[in-house]
Amino acid sequence: MSILTQVNTIDTTTPISTEPQAINETKIISEIKTTFTCEEIQKLLPHRYPFLLVDKIIDYVPGKKAVGVKNVTINEPYFQGHFPGRSLMPGVLIVEAMAQVGGIVLTQISPAEGGLFVFAGIDKVRFRRQVVPGDQLVMTLELLWVKQRRFGKMQGRAEVDGQLASEGELMFSLIN
Repeated sequence: MSILTQVNTIDTTTPISTEPQAINETKIISEIKTTFTCEEIQKLLPHRYPFLLVDKIIDYVPGKKAVGVKNVTINEPYFQGHFPGRSLMPGVLIVEAMAQVGGIVLTQISPAEGGLFVFAGIDKVRFRRQVVPGDQLVMTLELLWVKQRRFGKMQGRAEVDGQLASEGELMFSLIN
C-alpha cells in the first residue's frame, strides 16, 4: 500500500553491475529515508512557528509509523499563560504534536497536491503525565488504516523519559 515520494524513491530498474543481489538489496533499503530534520519536516507539513510542534523525526517506516521529537522549552509562547509560575504544556498541543508526526506518515502515503490532511476525530485520548519545560516529548504514531487515500486512523503515544504522557487514536481526512 505504501507509495513513496521523491524523498523516498526506490530505483526498481535492473542493476547493470555484476554485484551480488544481496548487496544491491542493501543499497536499495539504505536509500529509504528513516529520519527527517526540521527543514525536511517543513517541506512536508504546512505548520510554522509557533505551531510547528515537531523538531525532528528520529524513526520512519514508510506507510507504517513515525517517531518524532519535540524539545519542550520555557521559551514556548503558551507557557506565558499556561500557567504563570507552573508551566504545563497544554494537552491539546500534545495531541496536535502527535498529529503532526502522524501527518508525516500520511503525506508520504498520499501526496496531497493542493490538499491538506486535517483532524477528522480524536478517540480514547488520555493524559497520564504532565509535560513541562525541559522535557523531551517522544511521539510514536502507527497507522491503523487508510481508506481511499483520503481518510486515515492512527494510534499515538507520547512519552517523556520512557513514561507515558498521552495516548489515543487520531483520525485524519484529506481536504482540498
